[in-house]
Amino acid sequence: MSEAARAYSEADEQAILDAIAKWVDNEVKPCAAELEHDDIYPQALVDQMREFGLFGATIAEEHGGLGLSATTYAKIVALISEEWMSLSGIFNSHLMMARIVEQYGTDFQKEYWLPRFVTGEIRGALALTEPNAGTDLQGIRTRAEAEGGDYVINGTKTWISNGIEGGAVALLVKTDPDATPPRRGMSMFIAPKADSDTGRPHAGFRTGRKLEKLGYKGIDSAELVFDDYRLDARRHLVGGEPGKGFYMAVGGLELGRINVAARSVGIARRALKEATAYSQTRETFGQPICQHQAIQLKLGEMATRARAAELLTLDAARAYDAGERCDMEAGMAKYFASESAVENALEAMRIHGGYGYSKEYPVERLYRDAPLMCIGEGTNEMQRIIIARQLVARNPV
Repeated sequence: MSEAARAYSEADEQAILDAIAKWVDNEVKPCAAELEHDDIYPQALVDQMREFGLFGATIAEEHGGLGLSATTYAKIVALISEEWMSLSGIFNSHLMMARIVEQYGTDFQKEYWLPRFVTGEIRGALALTEPNAGTDLQGIRTRAEAEGGDYVINGTKTWISNGIEGGAVALLVKTDPDATPPRRGMSMFIAPKADSDTGRPHAGFRTGRKLEKLGYKGIDSAELVFDDYRLDARRHLVGGEPGKGFYMAVGGLELGRINVAARSVGIARRALKEATAYSQTRETFGQPICQHQAIQLKLGEMATRARAAELLTLDAARAYDAGERCDMEAGMAKYFASESAVENALEAMRIHGGYGYSKEYPVERLYRDAPLMCIGEGTNEMQRIIIARQLVARNPV
């Protein structure tokens, strides 16, 4: 079990899931479609998630968090994503940042940052991607130069979730651009928009434009610009020494990929539910379309994909909770579940026919949200390479 996870009983877990399901039904369902279509940040729902403690979901109790296992967390994410996937991204991106501090930070940094993260006083994300570097993290160009006990940072990040509404990011930079291999010269900083002691805004941290997206609306995705942005090493350089940032980023992505898999499970399950219900009410040639073999073939495949995706996700979460290396399991879950979400969303649209193309039905939203799951937290092409490399490494001849 991971350092943060607490052993909740099955009854405790079910009570948590029941509470989340009730909240989704009462609060999220009535407003999700309107907020998503208008691309409005769901501030009231975010405030409610703060009250639930979701911004401290996987943070250890000693720091004020809920200490949920990755397994319970994945179930929560899937449940929320069945109604509106964007909501889960708001707290997942934040928890990836928190996980890096909790796993790699100094004792001082844990005591300083984690209680603020738990309450949602400071919310944030993991800032890795740049205009010219995504999956290839070693290709980033943002630099941090040491000046006394401080670092001065210059560069640009893009596609950063919570970039506008959030207050900080876990920022991957190069502190030694000449290092060989490049990953040895990379470091991780907790980079707030304002000084956490004084509240004064950092002049060198600027939020760029909000990026318009096909789906994944409501949550803000933004460019972040750093121009002579100065941070002191004691509070902000995670772990207290440079050169470790690449491994922190990769470690944080394991939980992120489990989350993406869980989000995909939610999309795949909702697509199946919508298709199953619609196929029983829509009639052609004198009978419900669920009686037609062509539709039955689609539903059978959709049900199998959704269940297999769920089981792979839980398998990866359990490995994470056991403290095992799980990049292969997380990669498998993320790859299969995200492809399942895309295929189920498309099949649901086909089963709905023309109505699947209408904004009056949730199917078109699922169809727009699903492709991001194949791209986020490492492309599916990269996941297959990771799976293959780990498969060979674990099974030497």
